[in-house]
Order: sequence, then structure tokens, then C-alpha cells
Amino acid sequence: MNESSDQAVYLRTLPASARLLHTARYTMRWGDMDAFGHLNNARYFTYFEQARVDWLMSLGIAHDLVLANISCTFLHALRFPATLEVELYGQARGEHSIDSYYLLHNLDENGRLCAIAHGTIVWYDHAGARPMPVPQTVRACLND
Repeated sequence: MNESSDQAVYLRTLPASARLLHTARYTMRWGDMDAFGHLNNARYFTYFEQARVDWLMSLGIAHDLVLANISCTFLHALRFPATLEVELYGQARGEHSIDSYYLLHNLDENGRLCAIAHGTIVWYDHAGARPMPVPQTVRACLND
């Protein structure tokens, strides 16, 4: 492996070519807190997942995909109660995958950016156990 691929990346800004795909609002749940009284780190990924699912459902597309990777840079702690806004962005990557980006804001603190995440989504034929092309509907969203 080369040195640059072995290092963690702490994303702090979106790439200029990332396209806004979906915006969703959620109410933070009491049970999402950790022992320190803030949103449990694992729950951030649950909100990112829900935004992704909501977006795909709005397009009428099945959730035939896998995440090749996902990472998050935590910027500010979230405490209950909070109204969360997740913005989902996408960027073309290859025939079978796209890069996804997530911005999580606390609307109760004037839209303060609390986390930024990146994931690689691969469309996948689970029965055939192989990647499949990104749906044209998704490609159209990335090229608008």
C-alpha cells in the first residue's frame, strides 16, 4: 500500500463537484444519547443512512447497494433535544459506485454544522454477488 492510502482522512469541506441530492429533518431521540449526554457516535451513521434511504425512496429506487466505506468527522457535540438536518450530496465515481457526502446540522443552534461524512456507495446484485451499474435515475441526479 502507498502511504497516502493508509492515512485517515478528516473531511471538513465538500468537493466543489458534489451535488445536493436530498435534505431531511429529524428529531433527535432521547435514546440516541450516550452516557455523556450527547448523540452517540454510532447514531450519526443511522441518521445518514435514513437520509440515504429517504432519498432513494423519493426516486422510487430499491436499496440494492452496499457501503464500501463510510467515515465521519465530528465537529460539535449534539445534545438532546435537537432538531437535526441532514444534507445528502453525491458525486459520480465509477460505473458501479458514487461518492456520498453528509452534512449534519443542528437547527436549534442556527444550523450549526456538527458533522461531515463521506461514504462510497456501490450498487450491488445481492443474488448474483456482483456489482451492478448505478441506476440511470441516480446518474441523472448527479448530472443535473
